[in-house]
Amino acid sequence: METLARIPQLLVYGLVSGSILSLGGIGVSLTYSILGFSNFAHGDVMALGAYLALAVLPLVSAAGVGSQPLGSLSFGPDFVVALVLAAIGACGVVLVLDRVLFRRLRGAGRITLMIATVGVALGLRNVIQFFWGPQPRYYSAKIQMATVLPGLGVKIKPDQVFVMAVAISLAVLLHVFLRYTKIGKAMRATADNASLARVTGINTERVIAWTWVIGVSLAAVAGVLIGIENKFVTPELGWQMLLPIFAAVILGGFGNPYGAIVGGIVVGVSEEVSTAFISTAYKPAVAFLILILMLLIKPTGLLTRRS
Repeated sequence: METLARIPQLLVYGLVSGSILSLGGIGVSLTYSILGFSNFAHGDVMALGAYLALAVLPLVSAAGVGSQPLGSLSFGPDFVVALVLAAIGACGVVLVLDRVLFRRLRGAGRITLMIATVGVALGLRNVIQFFWGPQPRYYSAKIQMATVLPGLGVKIKPDQVFVMAVAISLAVLLHVFLRYTKIGKAMRATADNASLARVTGINTERVIAWTWVIGVSLAAVAGVLIGIENKFVTPELGWQMLLPIFAAVILGGFGNPYGAIVGGIVVGVSEEVSTAFISTAYKPAVAFLILILMLLIKPTGLLTRRS
């Protein structure tokens, strides 16, 4: 009975974790659907965003942006500005990488590009360790009191509400962008058939640039949200997040950003609820088990029709 009583609280933790995984998974899905390869550097892009936010935070505070906490949150407006600047900085880094590396390798095939992303991941991880060191970097030392939700009996911290609110808002904005903007429609057309999109006059290079910007921005924000939730980040953050992100993407359907959202929530909830029955050390194994079962049962994913 005690184990079952913990499940509602674990569901809340799972929704918070799943929200972050969803943001990370969207970028992997967009990259695969439009560029045609699996980006194994995506997790380290998340770590890069988390560390860039820490790097620019003192500059933002020195510029006069308020550092007093927003309401009951553990951070102030300066941290929100740092989050936006971190996303912009991460986009700049990856766009440069695309110009000097990925663009030159697009004709070499998916396997070559995939291997290149492994090299980029190792490079980013070592750059992070060089500038910020291997030790954990703390986002906040403030102890935050949780609020009990009336009628549900579960606790949630204001920072966790912020994490879920940001994830939901960005998912909605992405849906509006893909459905109702010209570049969003061009991205969908390129994902369906890149050659046909090019013949019809769509600037596919511009579409690729937008794909990187959206995917990397969401990844950088997800990395910062991990820092907010865990209160610290490490250079191994990207490697630790890679397996659950790919599990979420495969579960939802590779190349389907909406599937990545669903898959992220399912994986996040499954990992957290599993701790009621097994040790927390086995949480990555839960994501790996979900990945294997999905590949065996329905390799195309939950939201992708079998072709």
